[in-house]
Amino acid sequence: IFPILANRQEERFQVLTGVRREAMKAIILAAGKGTRMGSLTEETPKPMLRVEGKPILEHILGGLRQAGIVDICLITGWKAEVIEQHLGDGSALGVNLQYRQQTLQDGTGRAALPARDFVGKDDFLLTYGDILVRPETYHQMVQRFSTAAFDGLLTVTEGEDVTQGGINFFDDTFCLTKLVEKPSLEQLEALRREGVLKPGDPIYYNAGIYVFTPQAFDRMQALTPSPRGEYELTDAISATIESGGRMAGLKIEGRWVDVRDPEVLASLQAPQG
Repeated sequence: IFPILANRQEERFQVLTGVRREAMKAIILAAGKGTRMGSLTEETPKPMLRVEGKPILEHILGGLRQAGIVDICLITGWKAEVIEQHLGDGSALGVNLQYRQQTLQDGTGRAALPARDFVGKDDFLLTYGDILVRPETYHQMVQRFSTAAFDGLLTVTEGEDVTQGGINFFDDTFCLTKLVEKPSLEQLEALRREGVLKPGDPIYYNAGIYVFTPQAFDRMQALTPSPRGEYELTDAISATIESGGRMAGLKIEGRWVDVRDPEVLASLQAPQG
C-alpha cells in the first residue's frame, strides 16, 4: 500500500506543479558511535535510540516514505547488526532498504560514497541519522529541488551556534553563494567587516539534510583532507558553487532537532507542557 500512496502523491505533485521529477532515492548516514551519548551507545547505535517510543531512524524513514522516497540505503558502522536486525528489508515500514558499511570513518565528505552503486543515475536525499524534522520537510525539499535544474539543495535553520556547525549565505533566489564550516568568532567578525554578514541579516545554520544529483559523488571522491584532517562534505558543496553549480536553499520550518547528546535526548522524552 505504501508504494501505491507514494505514486499517487507523485501524480498529484505533477498535476499541481506541472513539473515531472525523476525518481529520487535516499541515503541515511548511521555509521557513527555517537561518543557524546556515553554509555547510551555502548550497545545501541545512536540512530536507534528511542524518541517518542520508537528509534530515531523510524521517524526518518516514515518521513521519507511520506515524501514518496521509498528506496533507501543506510550507511552503517558501529553496531550495524542492531540496525539491520531491527529494520530488515524495510517492508514493515513501507520502504525498500539496502545497507552499506562505512569501514573507515574519516569525515562527512566520503561517508556517502559506499552507496554510490545504490544511487546509480538517480538524484538522492542525504541525511544524518540523528536529525529529526517534521515529515513535511522532506516533501518540501523534493518540491523545491524539482523547480529548476539545481545541482543540489542545502537545508538551513536559525537560532543555532554556527561556530559548532556552519554558516550559509544566499542570493535573492535563495541559492547558496558561500558557506563557512565551523567559523571562529574571528572569522565571523571578518565576515562582518567585509560586509558579507550584515547587521540584522538572518544567520543560517547548516541543518544537515541535502539533495544531490549523482554527480556529487565525483566531488566527494576528489576531496582532499581539510585542516582538521577530515574529508568535509561542505568542501564538496563549496566546490559545486565555485564551479558554477547551483545549490538551492531551503529554510526548515518547525521542528529541527540534532539529537547530539544525552541532554537533547532527555528533552525529547520530557512531557510537553
